Amino acid sequence: MLVILTAMEVERAAVRARMTGVRRHVHHAGTVFDVGELAGCPAALGMVGAGNVRAAAIAERAVAEFSPSAVLFTGVAGGLRDWLRLGDVVVARKVYAYHGGYSDDEGFRSRPDAWEPSYRLLELARALAREGNWGGSGPVPEVHFEPLAAGEVVVDGRTSAVARYLWDNYNDAVAVEMESAGFALTGHLNDDVPALTVRGISDRADGAKDVADESDWQAVAAGHAADFVRALAAVIGAADGSRPDERAEVPVAHYTNVAEGNAHVGQQVGAVYGDLHVTQRSPRRHG
Repeated sequence: MLVILTAMEVERAAVRARMTGVRRHVHHAGTVFDVGELAGCPAALGMVGAGNVRAAAIAERAVAEFSPSAVLFTGVAGGLRDWLRLGDVVVARKVYAYHGGYSDDEGFRSRPDAWEPSYRLLELARALAREGNWGGSGPVPEVHFEPLAAGEVVVDGRTSAVARYLWDNYNDAVAVEMESAGFALTGHLNDDVPALTVRGISDRADGAKDVADESDWQAVAAGHAADFVRALAAVIGAADGSRPDERAEVPVAHYTNVAEGNAHVGQQVGAVYGDLHVTQRSPRRHG
């Protein structure tokens, strides 16, 4: 099973519209998931809300609840490069938690955390992008494999203090958002469950976010990212289905211990699978 997480309703709706056989699944603590199939692959869809802390908490809950083979985060992001077009898809090959640092009287110095995604998922995503037939009915957007920066603020300006900080300290990050650091950490802490972030560019983080949102670019970008995730789910499902079952059958062994007279015999095997039956014989009489 896959777990797919989003931050906002417009992102959740984009994935939900591409799922089939959906039913509601309520976690015992109240979190609601949509469980069904995405491109023939069993999937659980959840919404975490804004921020890395919420993303980490709900991702941890989802991993514990569903024991997924992979987790994906999808939604929208703000572009930090002029060559990015609205609607383009960015697959994160690195995620920065850019708010880490050290502050003293001499100033602030960056001390970030960073996570790379699952190599296997990244390779599948690259192959899918090269094929170029993953999109919906319209033109297929460009797919970029670049670093993302995830913090706790909405960035909407190229000359703001946060924008300058990103440019000076995370110069290879091409997009910014607010959830993937917490999500990536959860994957890392759960025996490195394969995790990958897929984002559609809904604005340019240049002070015109409201204009882009009013033009419905969030829905467009979320849809493009969901299309890529749907195609990726099919590839992941095919790859998982083609693997031979590596679980070897445990051989069945039978042991018989016989004690006569007043002798006692203990168990003579190192491990027992299944039931252990003990039969006591009646003492043999002599004379």
